Amino acid sequence: MTAAPRGQSAAMLPNRSIPDAVVIPELAYRDVGEAVAWLCAALGLSERLRIGEHRAQLNVPGGAALVVTDGGSAPAGDGHRVMVRVADLDAHHRRAVAHGAKILSPPTDYPYGERQYSLADPAGHRWVFSQSIADVDPAAWGGKLQA
Repeated sequence: MTAAPRGQSAAMLPNRSIPDAVVIPELAYRDVGEAVAWLCAALGLSERLRIGEHRAQLNVPGGAALVVTDGGSAPAGDGHRVMVRVADLDAHHRRAVAHGAKILSPPTDYPYGERQYSLADPAGHRWVFSQSIADVDPAAWGGKLQA
C-alpha cells in the first residue's frame, strides 16, 4: 500500500491542477501579477501555477499553499475565502445544508478535475469545499505550471 501524498488522506485523489494541501486560503488582490511578485519576493513564497491573469497558486514554505485571486476594484478584504479539500464533497454538502448553511454555489464539476461548492458561514465568511475527481494536467485547461 502506498502512502497518500503529504497533506492528503488516503481517500483523496491527487490532482496536478490543485495544490497538495488540505486547507488553502484564497486572497483577493487588485493586481494578481503584482501581488504574486511581492509575496514571492517579500515572503519567500514560490509560484506554482498561473491561471491567466486572474489567478495564481503559490507554494508556502513548509508544505502549505495559497491562492491569489483577482479582486478587481473590491475593497481590500472582499473576495477572501478559505478552500478546504474533502474526500466526499456530496456528503459534506448534505451535512452543511442539514445545519442551515447558506449555500452560495451548489456542487459543480469543473474541467480542472475538481468538484466544488461554496457557502457562507453565520459570520459571513466564505468557504469553498473541493474534492479532486480527476488528475488533470493544468495545460489541458489553460493553466501554466511555473515550477
